[in-house]
Amino acid sequence: MVTSEAHPFAKTGGLGEVAAALPAALTRLGHDVTVILPRYRGVDATGSVITHSFQVGAATVPVRFIETQAPEGFKAVLVDVPELFDRDGLYGSAGRDYADNAQRFAVLSRAAIEYVRLKGERPSILHTHDWQTGLVPVYQKMQFAADPIVGGVPSIFTIHNLAFQGLFPADVLPSIGLSRDVLSPEAIEFWGQISFLKGGVNFSEKITTVSPTYAREIVTPEYGFGMHGVIARREADLVGIVNGIDVDRWNPLTDAFVPAHFSSDDLSGKRDAKRALLEVAGLPRDENATARPLIGVISRLTHQKGFDLIGVAAEQLMSLDATWVMLGSGEPHYERLLRSMSERHPERVAAVIGFDERLAHSIEAGADMFLMPSLYEPCGLNQLYSLRYGTLPIVRATGGLEDTVIDASEPGGNGFKFTDYSPGALVAAVTRAVQIYKDQDQWARLQRAAMSVDPSWDVSAREYVKVYREVMNGIR
Repeated sequence: MVTSEAHPFAKTGGLGEVAAALPAALTRLGHDVTVILPRYRGVDATGSVITHSFQVGAATVPVRFIETQAPEGFKAVLVDVPELFDRDGLYGSAGRDYADNAQRFAVLSRAAIEYVRLKGERPSILHTHDWQTGLVPVYQKMQFAADPIVGGVPSIFTIHNLAFQGLFPADVLPSIGLSRDVLSPEAIEFWGQISFLKGGVNFSEKITTVSPTYAREIVTPEYGFGMHGVIARREADLVGIVNGIDVDRWNPLTDAFVPAHFSSDDLSGKRDAKRALLEVAGLPRDENATARPLIGVISRLTHQKGFDLIGVAAEQLMSLDATWVMLGSGEPHYERLLRSMSERHPERVAAVIGFDERLAHSIEAGADMFLMPSLYEPCGLNQLYSLRYGTLPIVRATGGLEDTVIDASEPGGNGFKFTDYSPGALVAAVTRAVQIYKDQDQWARLQRAAMSVDPSWDVSAREYVKVYREVMNGIR
């Protein structure tokens, strides 16, 4: 596998979680997995080192491959090119992408192929993730098709978020070692530019994405971000597989970040977790406060995550008999929105700007509900954490949210869904959840249904194995 991030070495979001949890699950199933990613600043890794150099365009790139073991059991290889990766951020700093990202991730893609060739053992599968590794199958097909180690190895490309496409001016081609032959719609040209993501789509044997509904959505103009025609052309080779979560790190019976533990058989500890969350959030925790439903939010504060709806509906939401704890960072006007809500309703709303791992676990454990009103959501992980902790998700029915949450009105209900992307639909869904919360017997049934879901990676990993075997058998 080739990825731009993987926990615990580097992580900015869901990709970093998936790129560690999937290989860990595959390893548990008996497969031999090597994950290749950059060595970023601050990544402390010890292990054997292979020194090498290779050409990318006119440049000679010296690289150290640091072989180490991930805590989850798979082999990790860190691509150490300090000039490119020893920087403050993974993809940019001060809110701007690095100007040489095309070169940085072209080098990562070529380095991955070079490492496999150096080791001399032909892999069964090359599995790449998102635009940052989209050139791996391009280099493989165009420059190493006859290579005895990597030539002809089936390539899988996973789209985690189609909104990020790795778009660069066509004039970067010489610096990334590709000829103008790739400037065609069937290759990597995209409206006069080049797209690394399009390279991954067009040059891989199979494309996967992170939920069945998202796979259907991205071939439509509404969710395709201009790439829907490209994806539709490969629709027969597109598979949606819902992400899993690390059920050891996210476990209400053992969570080290949560002072009170509980299970679906004994939910009493969840009330203690709620009181602990109210305390750490600086909110009242008297009898009236603990009796109110507590709604949690953990998110990047962006338009994609539905914060424009929250902004319009803020006063209606605040008028409900509920308490809120919100954690996140992102676009400045949405950070101001959360601060303003907290300042206007200090007894009911706590807002923390930034990210805090302990608080995130505390919110998942101590909240009664979890809000995700996303415009689009390829898979989503927080709704899976929430199900695991009996914290009923309130979600917009899109992408993985549609696939993983069953509305309370349906058999096996474990949360609340709304379809229209509108402030009114959001308020109606939250209001419905707050009303049902008053019936604690019904609420407990919904919690137990949520906690009966198996969100582990073992289920999803087996689906990936099916895809691997399919392409290894030449079925396309």
